[in-house]
Amino acid sequence: MTFKIVIPARYASSRLPGKPLADICGKPMIQHVWERCGTCGADDVVVATDDARVFDVARGFGAQAVMTALDHASGTDRIAEVVDILGCHDDEIIVNVQGDEPMMPPALVRAVADLLAGSPDAALATASHAIASMDDLVNPNVVKVVTDKAGSACYFSRSAIPHERGAERPDLQRFAYQRHIGIYAYRAGTLRQLTLLPPAPLEELEALEQLRALYHGMKIVVAEVADAPPAGVDTEKDLAAVRAMMGIGG
Repeated sequence: MTFKIVIPARYASSRLPGKPLADICGKPMIQHVWERCGTCGADDVVVATDDARVFDVARGFGAQAVMTALDHASGTDRIAEVVDILGCHDDEIIVNVQGDEPMMPPALVRAVADLLAGSPDAALATASHAIASMDDLVNPNVVKVVTDKAGSACYFSRSAIPHERGAERPDLQRFAYQRHIGIYAYRAGTLRQLTLLPPAPLEELEALEQLRALYHGMKIVVAEVADAPPAGVDTEKDLAAVRAMMGIGG
């Protein structure tokens, strides 16, 4: 099985501008992501950015990097542009690893690639893990997923799903609620197709891009993993936490 990894890395983050270049243990964050991805067995690991500063730094530490347009509406659109730049054939598997995930486990990246490769009728693969706290279950920033018995996604939501009729509150002991992990494997042809489809009503309502694929009848298979990956970096607080976990900071 062969696959490529694309790492989108935008400089102009609204909450933490310049975060791909934030220093962690003497290296820019994007380098940590790239180095981890390099241990996954992918044929290529490509940094995709719309900023010359990120491009130059990535090339400087040896990464293959491509410049993409500034006006992409979504990360999927950016990765689809990279797929066209690289000339990927429609059946080629592309894994999207975000550039703000410096502690993403390589085994998880490989797992979603393997799952899609072994699911010829699926368009995408992603991952989930069991929710352990009520705070996470009711937090709209923690996306939940419900699957069928074969492990295919039925729905993604910011709400606590499924809803237990008659219960005053959800019971984590009675049902294994699943948190969606934001990593995706696509077939290159799926990426091209998704960019041609209009946003779905459910996608706009929940602000969840993966609902476009479900709405248009695409199958998404979900790998349930035992442990949640470490959190990514969206804020200064997140950055401090990652620095501490990786060996510096308080």
